[in-house]
Amino acid sequence: MRLRSLVCGLLLVLATAPVQAKERLLWLVRDLPPFTIFEGAEKGQGVVDQMLPLLIEQMPEYDHTIVRVNRARGIQMLQDPKNFACDPTLLWTPERARFVHFSVPTLGVMSGGVVVRTQGEALLAPFLADQQVDLKGLLSSTQLKLGIVAERSYSTQIDDILRQLPDTVFSRHYGNDATASLLQMQQLGRLQLVLGYWPEMRYLIQQQGGALDEYHFHPIQGVNRYQFLHVGCSDSPLGRAAVAHIDQLVPAIRQATLPALYARWLDPELRADYLEQSKRFFENH
Repeated sequence: MRLRSLVCGLLLVLATAPVQAKERLLWLVRDLPPFTIFEGAEKGQGVVDQMLPLLIEQMPEYDHTIVRVNRARGIQMLQDPKNFACDPTLLWTPERARFVHFSVPTLGVMSGGVVVRTQGEALLAPFLADQQVDLKGLLSSTQLKLGIVAERSYSTQIDDILRQLPDTVFSRHYGNDATASLLQMQQLGRLQLVLGYWPEMRYLIQQQGGALDEYHFHPIQGVNRYQFLHVGCSDSPLGRAAVAHIDQLVPAIRQATLPALYARWLDPELRADYLEQSKRFFENH
């Protein structure tokens, strides 16, 4: 009888004990096709839109909240050690590595370049070799303006080129729909060049009702063909623990799932080559 009373008492204590609250992990996302798409017929069909549920499902130790931010706000949140936040679409840079803890690479993507309207193509001709543009030479020798997204990294190689140029050659945009707004400015003739990623700009041009044959994309001389995305979390004990778990999950999805999700957004003639190249992206990682 006494044993039964002890057992009942223990069960009562367990039943009334407070449940340990899970830490809330903030996933910082922005409207960044083809990775995250917030509106339209392709809503939720981006690469990261489909990657995030795979990670969240296998990280039940956290309460997950997806937060929409622009690039500048996302960087501010990652810099604040009080935030437990992760960004699933970050490029590694030395500057970010001071306050972000990065996962292993998750996805290889086509590097950025310059988009110009067909009527402005002749302005680039003296600075092209094999369709790649000498960006530093172009912006140092002409009065052309280059539209860029504020606080966005375009890869360490491209960022190094941009740092060598005077601020007067840039038109910076800070908004949530920064790249789309820059393309609209280009259509209106307010700037001639937009820096970005062709799959993203190709999608946005079509969303705006533009014709792709009225645009030209040029890779940048001296820049690798591919660059790599990471998940980046706050550099705190919580952030480092989350990255340690993410690193265990990434290898399975980056080989079998993510390349095909990304390839569908490429120009059709590039898809087969990309999928073949992607098999070797992570041989040393």
